[in-house]
Amino acid sequence: MSIISDYKKKTKESAKLFSLSTKFHVNGVSHNIRFFEPYPFVVKSSSGKNLVDVDDNKYTDYWMGHWSLILGHGPKQVKDSLKKQIEKSWMYGTVNEQTIKLSELISKAVPVAEKIRYVTSGTEATMYAVRLARSVTGKKIIAKIDGGWHGYTSDLLKSVNWPFTESESSGVVNEEKIISIPFNDLEKSLEILNKVSNDLAGIIIEPILGGGGCIPATEEYLKGIQEFAHKNNSLFILDEIVTGFRFRFGCLYPTMKLDPDIVTLGKIVGGGMAIGVMCGKKEIMKHADTTGKKKSERSYIGGGTFSANPMSMTSGFATLTELKKSKEIYSKINSLGKFTRDELGKVFGDKVIITGQGSLFMTHFAKDGITEIVNSAQAAKCDTESLHKYHFKMIAQDGIFFLPGKLGAISNTHTKDDIKKMIIATENFQQ
Repeated sequence: MSIISDYKKKTKESAKLFSLSTKFHVNGVSHNIRFFEPYPFVVKSSSGKNLVDVDDNKYTDYWMGHWSLILGHGPKQVKDSLKKQIEKSWMYGTVNEQTIKLSELISKAVPVAEKIRYVTSGTEATMYAVRLARSVTGKKIIAKIDGGWHGYTSDLLKSVNWPFTESESSGVVNEEKIISIPFNDLEKSLEILNKVSNDLAGIIIEPILGGGGCIPATEEYLKGIQEFAHKNNSLFILDEIVTGFRFRFGCLYPTMKLDPDIVTLGKIVGGGMAIGVMCGKKEIMKHADTTGKKKSERSYIGGGTFSANPMSMTSGFATLTELKKSKEIYSKINSLGKFTRDELGKVFGDKVIITGQGSLFMTHFAKDGITEIVNSAQAAKCDTESLHKYHFKMIAQDGIFFLPGKLGAISNTHTKDDIKKMIIATENFQQ
């Protein structure tokens, strides 16, 4: 029996419900990446490390809510905090104490977070970061990374997928104000940046490419880009939406002795609730203060109806409090991540390249002479069809869930036995 037949046999209720979903939603989903062939299963509940679908199939989850659930699904301490808050109400539309408490935690852990503004998604956070950079500098051009993903904002929806020279979408305008530079290639990046230096407002970089292949930046590369930005009076923006509070209590950038002007956060700092955070140095963030300023003088950095809502603030505070209190969580999940990468490497040998850091990992099926992956172009040239097949095989036959084609994230609820089961499933995979 084929893998697809196995999957269809055990997900009959999901098939019915997803068919209904296609009547109401574009392609049946509300986020493009959540669709996979022949159809995604429909989840009815989750707990700890597991998802349960409407057919009562249980999956060990390595997607973990777009990598946001570092404590697992529905951790008790977060759930209890949300129950208490919901009794008080879940939407105020005004200043609330929960926001102040969360910001105090973040500001102590993230040195650059001298001033903070909340939104409800990472897309909004990066959108506003770019606008602020242009306001502060009076310049127009933003540089990003080939393969860098910063959400769906039109300002940054360029050079996300291979080939990077093609537009990512119709309906996007002013793409000439966005330039793209190659990850981990400092010489080539500086060459491109020098050509637009007079009108370069800022450079936005993920210290580890998330959607671009789970690829860490070298410290030399990040320091070189930062040095150029500061000498050029351009802003250096770090997108730590994936990496913030993932490897340590705080951001990744202090471990590299970096000095960003703006940092964006999300995912983990919301504890599974909707959040986006833009934070930065006082002298930068003051431009978002509209008090007594003309329109031409202000940077209109809003939030939205649900920004800093008490539920997201409560969930984020409970999550960060637990991470701060139990710092052994990081040693545990980072160790499991290394174990995963090492064991997958032993199983696959030179057939694959394993990328990642700490509790994040991704498998790339090498082809066309690719022997290393230090940028998203190399990742894109790997055998993505085999990667999807590998992930789908584990969904269909092993009760293990990766969003096909995406990196895996380990939570505090995963154990070494879970990793060993994944390794056994990997040994039984036939390309």
